[in-house]
Order: sequence, then C-alpha cells, then structure tokens
Amino acid sequence: MSLLRSRRGWGIGAVVAAGVSGVLIVQGMSGGGADSAADDSKAASGPIASEEYAAALKVAADGGSATLAKRDAKPFSMLGVTWSDPSAKMAGKVEVRTRDAGTDNWSSWLELGTDSGPGEEGATRAGTEPAWVGASDGVEVRVDGKASAELPKGLRVDMIDPGTSSVTDLEPAGYVAAASTESPDPSVTPDVSESPSPTATDSASASESPSAPPTVPPSASESPSSAPVTTPPATTSAPATPTTAPPSTGPTAPPSTAVRPPITLRAGWGADESMSPEAPDYLTGGIKAVVVHHTAETNDYTCDQSPAIIRGIYTYHVKTNGWKDIGYNFLVDKCGTIFEGRKGGVDKPVFGAHAYGFNSQTTGISVLGNYNLVEPPTAVLTSVARLAAWKLGQYGVDPGPTATTTLVAGAAGTSQYNSRTWKTGDQLSFPTIHGHGDGYATECPGTKLYAQLPTIRSYAAGPVTGLTLKSVTGAGTSGTRTYTKSAITVNWSATTPTALIAKFEVLVDGKVAATTAGTATSGNVNLALGTHSVAVRATHISGKATTTAAATVVAETTAPAFTTAPNLSLTTGTVNTTAVPVTLKWKATDAAALKEVRLTAPVAKTYGPTVTSANLTSKSGAATTWSMTAYDQAGNTKAASVAGTPMILQETSATRTGTWTAKSSTSYLGGKSFSSSAKNASMTWTFTGRSAALAVSRASTSGQVNVFVDNVKVATVDLKSATTKYRDAIWTKSWSASAKHTVKIVVVGTTGRPTVTTDGLVYLK
Repeated sequence: MSLLRSRRGWGIGAVVAAGVSGVLIVQGMSGGGADSAADDSKAASGPIASEEYAAALKVAADGGSATLAKRDAKPFSMLGVTWSDPSAKMAGKVEVRTRDAGTDNWSSWLELGTDSGPGEEGATRAGTEPAWVGASDGVEVRVDGKASAELPKGLRVDMIDPGTSSVTDLEPAGYVAAASTESPDPSVTPDVSESPSPTATDSASASESPSAPPTVPPSASESPSSAPVTTPPATTSAPATPTTAPPSTGPTAPPSTAVRPPITLRAGWGADESMSPEAPDYLTGGIKAVVVHHTAETNDYTCDQSPAIIRGIYTYHVKTNGWKDIGYNFLVDKCGTIFEGRKGGVDKPVFGAHAYGFNSQTTGISVLGNYNLVEPPTAVLTSVARLAAWKLGQYGVDPGPTATTTLVAGAAGTSQYNSRTWKTGDQLSFPTIHGHGDGYATECPGTKLYAQLPTIRSYAAGPVTGLTLKSVTGAGTSGTRTYTKSAITVNWSATTPTALIAKFEVLVDGKVAATTAGTATSGNVNLALGTHSVAVRATHISGKATTTAAATVVAETTAPAFTTAPNLSLTTGTVNTTAVPVTLKWKATDAAALKEVRLTAPVAKTYGPTVTSANLTSKSGAATTWSMTAYDQAGNTKAASVAGTPMILQETSATRTGTWTAKSSTSYLGGKSFSSSAKNASMTWTFTGRSAALAVSRASTSGQVNVFVDNVKVATVDLKSATTKYRDAIWTKSWSASAKHTVKIVVVGTTGRPTVTTDGLVYLK
C-alpha cells in the first residue's frame, strides 16, 4: 500500500491527461547504475500505453451508501474506487464485482482496501487500493458507509486497461514548458454504458507557476449540490519529441555489502514514461530501513501478467490519484521476480511514496497479492530478502533479526501491530526490515506476510544455514577417513534458499581448491598425494561465510598386494560332472585401507576385506581360470588368478584287490559304482595333481574305510549317514604343488555294517 511523501523539487511543469502543451526531454534508459548487468533481460518492446475509464457512483439520499449498478464497460483489468478530496478518508466498506470478458461470468464481491492512508502531496484524488481483476468488461460497485461518517464526495470507480501495444522506447527525463498558453478542452464523456442516472461532468485544468507545485492530473471540481463527478477521458499517453537537454543523474550509487539481485527495470514492464515526466527526488540521508508492503489485491494471477499489473498500479497512482509516479520503489511478484518501481535508478536512494511519515528515510518493497490469508511463497521471501540486503547494504545497515534503526516521524501516527502512537518529530525505533503496519494503522503487508518478516530478516542477514558436507565421492571411506587416488567430488546441502547464496567453495587444507555457484550442491577437486582436510564454505549474499566441519581425505596410489596368491583345492560336498565342489583361497592387504576383493571370472562375486576363502563349484574335465582383483579404498587395484581342472576317475581306473561288486544307477557318477563288504578289499588310484577327493555313496548301514596317501595311512573314514547320499565327496587332501600321488582305500569290515560303496576319485590338475 502506498502513502504520502513530500512532493518537493518536481521541476517546472507536468504533462496531464487533459493535455498541457510542452516538450518532453527523453532519455534512452531506465536507471540501473553500475550494476545494470544484473538487470533482468526480459524487457518489453517499448513503453506500453494504458487506458483509464471511470464512472460515477450514485450516492444514496442519506449519504451513507453509494452504488454503481451492473453495467457493460470497455475492457479493463484493474480497478479502484476514488473520491475527489485527497485528504478525505473512507469510513466504510467498498466492494466491487466484475464480469469476466471471456466467460461472461460475474465474480464474487471483492472488498477493496481503504486503509492505505493519505496519498502523495499534490495528489488530486484519494482512493482504495487498486485491485487486479483480470480481463473484464462489466462492473458493479457498492459502498456501505459507517453511520458515524459521511461518505467522501465525488465517488467513482476507475477502471484501467494496462495495454499490450508498444508506443516508443524513449523515456522522458523532464518536462520543459512550451511558450503556448492554450488550454485544453476539459470536457469528457463517460466510458461505460450505464442505466439512467444523474448527468455527470468532469472539468480539468493544469497550471504552471514557478511558485506553486504542478497538479498531475487535475482535480475534478465538485460542490455538494452537484451531480456526481465522472471520469477523465480514456487516454493513451505517448512520449513527445525529445530534446538534447541532459537528464539529472542524481546522487552517486554507493556500493553494497550484499550482491545485487536481478531486477526487471521499468522498460522491462513497459512503463510509459510520458505519464511521469518529472525528475525523481532522492533521500538526503540514505536508506535507513526497508518497508514491506503487499498490494492487497488478488493472488489469482499468473506471473506473466505481472508487468501488466504493475502498469495498472502505475496508471492508477499517476493518472487516477494524481501522483508523481508509482509509489513503491520496488515490486515483487509471487514468482519472486523483482521489478523497478519509482524511477530514479534502482541503485540510488529514490524518494518513494509508500510509508506515510517515513518515506524520507526508507525504501518500499511491495509484493503483488493479498497476504492476509495466503502464505507467501518462498520465492517471495527470498527475493524480498535479497533486495533488502542489497539496498540496506549500500548504507551499512544491518538487516538482521534483531537489528533496529531510529526513524524520525514526519507525521503523527499509530502502529497497526503494537498500538504504539507518536507525534510528528518523535524518534522511533523500528526493525531495519519492517512491515507497513509497524508505521501506520494498516493491515499491510497482510498478517501472513508480516509473520514471515523474521524469516526475511534472517534470509537477508545470513549466514547460510544448515550447511552440511554430505559425502565425498569418487573414493571409498573407511572409518572416518575417505580415500582417493586424486579426483574427488564433494557433496553438500544447505537449508538457505540458493538465491541467497553467493557461492560455495571447496577448501583443501584451508585453501580454496574449487568455487561454484550458489545453486550448486557439489564440486570437483584433485588432491595431491597425502592426507588432507576437506571442507565446504558457503558465502551468503551479505558476504558472511559459514564452513562445514572438515573431512579427512587420503590421496594415495599404492596398489594392494596378494600376500597369499589365489589357490584352488577340492572340498567336501556333492559331486556332479558340471559342478565339482572347490575352495578358492587368497589373502590381500593394502598399505592404506583394503576395500574388497572381487572374483571376476568364471563368475562375478565380491568379498569383504577380511574374507580369505570361498566355496564354489567348477565343471569337471574343463580348465577354468579363476580371476581376482583386490581394490583399496582409493580405487587402486591388483589382479591375480589361478587355473585348475577337476578330473573324475571312475572305479574302473583303479587297481582293485579283494571282492568288489558293480552297481548301476543314474545316481552314480558315470552311472556305475562298486561296493565291497570284504575286509581288506582295496582300491588304488594313481594321478598327477594338487588336490584329491574321495566320492562315495552313503547310508545308515554304510561301513568304514582306511585311507592311504602315497602308501601312508592318513585317515579312517566312516561312510555312515542318517540320510542316503550319492556322489558325496567325504574326504579331501591338497598339496601346495601338483605332483604324482596315489590314494588307496581299504575296507575295514565294520561289525554289523561292513559294506562300503565308492563312486570314484576326483582330483585337481
């Protein structure tokens, strides 16, 4: 909501809707200062003409209410209700509803805000806050006055079409009066169709005098006995021919401690600068505080409509209220786009019209929408914080949660939020970022947005919060240390919105090794060999920095070692021609930290750093190479392998003594086995290999055998089993190297269960 500011130093004249003869001095820029590279590039093709229409309200005989019956209207998207006395207040409820130009549906009643306070000095009309209603072609108004107060005179509804067509790219920098004193034709015609009502007229005049301030636009004359005043004509302003007179550049823009956010300048939202040709004024003492507002209109808009909404507010402030320019210094839409408001340079202390009594010490940021019931989006909070940090940072003002400043009241007033009252000249303490309602009796910036001011202050002040080093990838971690050969990716997170973060830096041993944008969540660095401390530092737009706890990262390139090379042996278990049980053994170590050992062929398996063996199976009669690779945490590797061929020797390949009986079954290896119950019956196999396994059939009545290796008894093996088993490798023997060996079994002749059944010998060559 916009409020009074002194209208001093306005130059010698002004262009008004009724038409004042003169020449506009123009300039081809909108005021951006040295940081203009940060401006939003989404510029309109040129200034966009707007049109304004009005219709008088019919006041009831008792003066306590006023209406405008449903009627057609020229296309408009914004409206407000105004009255002729700029100092009068509306003590009543003002509601409007409109007809959608696309669907012909009438909207619900919308209450317009009436607590915005006095308008700018020199204003010609006072009014409600303007409301964006979207493309409309019909209107109805009702005003319910309070019994204790008479409605202000000259009530009318002002409708604005913000336009879509470009008129020129030139921007006026001032106004030079021409020699002609011809007066324009002041007569107007109502621009909306209306059912029979009292005839309305409107007169307008403009004067120039070195000793008096100009009037922009003119006031409508009115007497208590006259019919209601109606509208200024629908006007389309276009810049006049430029002269060579240079514009005033104003004060030098001071640097800021905070990063400047992207800002869409006035040209970007299509400002028709011929509407407000007078030079801007500037704060002599710089900016001491930021005042946050909302426009108190609908939240039901799309962000591509924001430029049109701002053009509507601009037109309402200038053409309807008669202000010098749009009141706000900056505007922010619900998507977080920042727009330049009042002209004069976004990086300069432009004197705005937004906070009655405090305009000479503050800058005003208004959020498009009504935030009494709706929570402001994070994008809004972020952009308001960025902008506030930058503007306050130009003058060394702390935007923090507890920071305050002393402002001198330019007028008596009352706070909406704490009932504090003051007189003109009182010195008052305010937060350096505060709401409009802190300095005036208004709900602005809405209860929901006001409740988020502490968040905005924290966002603006910094530092970055929630900064966490999440992980270091491209390497392995063991305990509290991370290992790499050199390259690492450092990953982090933060809770502060990225738009408020100027940059991230990866620190290695306290020095910057990599710098990323504030939107990044990771960074890559290469480390020299050795042990390092790695951390992440986040710099807020205010320049404040936060650093994470450091992680220890070891860069090393020494490969692991197999202190026990991979070796293969036969093991117990069921033997099949395609799957002979084997055991693979190894031992790997690393100078830093062993991560794992991977078996890559003939099958793929991964084993932890402390595992040194695995039971597997191998196809008989086929040579197989078992390939292994040891990995350390840094990613260094060492490969090793072993080859082996399991062979099955049938009983027919053995030398037998004593009585043996052949048996046939598909359960036996090769479909045949031999049994014997004769004590000392024997069977001997000769082979060249490095491991051997005795395969037998087993049952609850099976007996025992003595096993001899190279003519030396090494074991007595009991074949008894509670369950029947076939092809069971019950006994194994391995050697460190391949050699010629004999394995002999001798039947023990166990009492009560003398029979044994053999199913061959398996050896590994």
